[in-house]
Amino acid sequence: MAMKQQTFASQSIFEKYGRKSRRELFLDEMEVVVPWPELQALVEPHYPKAGNGRRPVGLAIMLRTYFMQQWFNLSDPGVEEAFYESFTLRRFAGVDLGVAPAPDETTVLRFRHLLEKHDLGGAMLDAVNLHLAARGIRIETGTIVDATIIHAPSSTKNEKKERDPAMRQTRKGKQWYFGLKAHIGVDAKEGHVHSVATSAANVSDVHMLPDLLHGDERKVWGDGGYQGQTKAIRQAAPKAQDMTCKRTRFKNYVDEAAKKKNTTKSKVRAKVEHVFRILKRVFGFDKVRYRGIAKNHHRLCANFALINLYLHRKHLAGTAA
Repeated sequence: MAMKQQTFASQSIFEKYGRKSRRELFLDEMEVVVPWPELQALVEPHYPKAGNGRRPVGLAIMLRTYFMQQWFNLSDPGVEEAFYESFTLRRFAGVDLGVAPAPDETTVLRFRHLLEKHDLGGAMLDAVNLHLAARGIRIETGTIVDATIIHAPSSTKNEKKERDPAMRQTRKGKQWYFGLKAHIGVDAKEGHVHSVATSAANVSDVHMLPDLLHGDERKVWGDGGYQGQTKAIRQAAPKAQDMTCKRTRFKNYVDEAAKKKNTTKSKVRAKVEHVFRILKRVFGFDKVRYRGIAKNHHRLCANFALINLYLHRKHLAGTAA
């Protein structure tokens, strides 16, 4: 008796059971919580219009493609490949292979360069925070400041035979790191990011402190790396109280009272660690993808805008319903 091999196409006709994957459920949530009209309006004035040349890909498709790159840590060629592998991604972005091909890596790269050229990453963060404020999630009078190191390749096995000249190495404890630092200011009540600064890894946290405050703070929280900066805090936020952690260990004794206060302060500061966890573990941004500070700063701003939406997705989904 002759045997006939079934193809995947023929097997799919008889599929009886199925469920949504985690990625599909995530994209369903983001479809609801992302303020698409407001973010598209930021890019629209700068986006190419149809003319005599090649017809541009729809702005909605490109913006969704760019966001998927951030959510799933996809490179330009990686997101092109993913479109042809995943129906879920094509459906979310609005790509119909029966009508047109998926955006290729060059198109994706040019769109990213467009956003970088007009500094739209920071504008997206501001637009998202305005969107949150309109739904009752406002920036209050307390700010938590912190910084994290993002690794960069230290290898010189590249076209220029050199490491990225904008990156630096720094020591943390007994470990050396090479890369950049992402400095953020986080609302102490709601936990979302309102300020972002990016520097080489060897820049001290305290140098970027004034750039992380919005000026209306009543309290500023930070770890021990920010102690002794009361004057700098007051200059940036005149009404702010310095709530940074203080030194507890001295040559001959341990200040138990200060230690207890630091423990209490750390319960507030934990919100900033949650933001960094999402950045590195959920979105996968634990290594730089581009050379230079400017490109990576833009990517960080876009990521933190999306992190703010992710943090409040349940509240936003409820208000949208």
